[in-house]
Amino acid sequence: MLNRYNTGLVIVDIQGKLATLVHESEAMIAQTLKLVQAAKILDLPIVFLEQLPEKLGPTVPELQAHLDDIPAIVKSTFDGCGSEDFLQAIDAASVDNWLVCGIEAHICVYQTAMSLKQREFGVELVQDCISSRTRENKQLALTKLNQAGIQLTSFEMCLYELIKDANDSVFKRVLPLVK
Repeated sequence: MLNRYNTGLVIVDIQGKLATLVHESEAMIAQTLKLVQAAKILDLPIVFLEQLPEKLGPTVPELQAHLDDIPAIVKSTFDGCGSEDFLQAIDAASVDNWLVCGIEAHICVYQTAMSLKQREFGVELVQDCISSRTRENKQLALTKLNQAGIQLTSFEMCLYELIKDANDSVFKRVLPLVK
């Protein structure tokens, strides 16, 4: 089970035109926005990646508006762990578990999640906050990652798991995100 005192959020490459071209992009971006807002309420460390933003464009404005206080980690490798800045950020977060969301599921999300697992982090994919240009590639990535021992979750499932108790003071603050 997730513990909010030992869990962080990695956002992978939700940027530029590609973010609007992935399967069910509007729903994925909307759910990810809720996830970011909840992570901030829960005071989870957030690390977010951008793949060559000078070519692909910046993080989508909806998310960027909630990430202004967090610097994007720019990378050229598909695997976020190929960036020394990313490795430093995840080490500095001092958590053992990472929720992972972003695009594309079968490329950058897949490679980053696999590398985090190889580095002995607990990794859970927030599947309603992940996409690829095709539904099939998303499903293939989720299947392959799950077979490798990476857990699947959803926005609501991880949120309730992190909060644990309806009497917790943060529950009332995050409840509007679920409704």
